[in-house]
Amino acid sequence: MDQPVIRPAASSERRALNDLARASKSHWGYTDAELELWADDLSVSPRQIAAGRVMCALIEGRIVGFFAIERDDDAAELDHLWVVPDLIGQGLGRALFERAVQMARQAGAQQLRVVSDPNALGFYTRMGAVIVGEHESTPAGRMLPVLSVDLTAPIALNNTTS
Repeated sequence: MDQPVIRPAASSERRALNDLARASKSHWGYTDAELELWADDLSVSPRQIAAGRVMCALIEGRIVGFFAIERDDDAAELDHLWVVPDLIGQGLGRALFERAVQMARQAGAQQLRVVSDPNALGFYTRMGAVIVGEHESTPAGRMLPVLSVDLTAPIALNNTTS
């Protein structure tokens, strides 16, 4: 895989980012009905883009992934991290995660919080995140793991693959 260029997303790219998030989520076998339930969660807001909180990765001019960071006091939340399905497992997620950590640290955050899809749990634990709780999702009774990364210490990667 070529090295991606990671840069702030433009407002004109919002629809492409939302489509990418849905395609990435569907990689895990979710039904169209489930994806519709989560449509808001799979969408980047114009506010996030305007605030410079959304970074997208491009390879040969193609948007192949993105993330969004939200800041709250001494913590940051990874609101999105999505990779096009044909590049999952190729290291792009790692590159995006590392940039998100860097961005959160530069903003002064001491913790990075992630509410993860259960299928992405292994990725985040390999990136050094630890499970700190659960968050109720839709439909009722569906629980998502909540993870945290201590940004005051070096990130301890648990595996060299992503």
